[in-house]
Amino acid sequence: MTPRYALVTGASAGLGAEFAKQLAQKGLNLLLVARRGDRLQALAASLSQDFGVTVKTLVADLSEPNAPLLIEKYCHDNNLQIDWLINNAGVAGPDLLKDRDWPEQQAFFQLMMLSVVELCHRFVPGMAARKFGRVVNVASVAGRIPRSGGCNYGPSKAYLVAVSEELNLTVAGQGVHVSALCPGFTHTDFHETAGLNDMKAGMPRWLWYGADTVVSDAIRGADVGKPVVVSGRLYRWLDPLFQSVWTRRFFRIKARPQ
Repeated sequence: MTPRYALVTGASAGLGAEFAKQLAQKGLNLLLVARRGDRLQALAASLSQDFGVTVKTLVADLSEPNAPLLIEKYCHDNNLQIDWLINNAGVAGPDLLKDRDWPEQQAFFQLMMLSVVELCHRFVPGMAARKFGRVVNVASVAGRIPRSGGCNYGPSKAYLVAVSEELNLTVAGQGVHVSALCPGFTHTDFHETAGLNDMKAGMPRWLWYGADTVVSDAIRGADVGKPVVVSGRLYRWLDPLFQSVWTRRFFRIKARPQ
């Protein structure tokens, strides 16, 4: 019998590590993918010991175009059946207008959008053929409302919401659920890595949710077939206002004239 696995990208920290933990608690074997091999190994050893599951690791950088094929080949060579796909890898990214290094912009698009849809392209058909699969594409509340700023992060997440909704409509009848997870502000190391600690420190605490809450919302939502999972009670209350034609304009933040 082919071993059944959950594939988690960006698994070395933050939401990815929390996804790994909660999926291991469900008894799923894991393939953890990230750039930091030492952190992957430490996490794998801990999860295997705590939950008695098999945990494999693969070092890959999803900003590189060959990474999704590398992951698929690893699964094929090791006879891993991917039943859960968690597309979590991501960064804050460059400013579309201010950062003038175009290859850096392309690497961002590859990581945030192209790698996600390529992994769906490579793994969802097999799920559909087996009549079971769960896919979580980690998007953001930032993808639910346009605002001025770097013009990259929010739009990339909006794309993930759109493609997840269409994928879910396409394959839900074949037993595959595809969800876009849209968390708001979440306690992880994301802001520290992005150099946003000062911003975080200046924000009200009630805007923030724990990674455990966000991930449990995502897993539960994917299991029941929700195409968009907005995590956190506050953000679930705000999201209809973000989407309404009557109130949406009040949440758009324009840049001030220079």
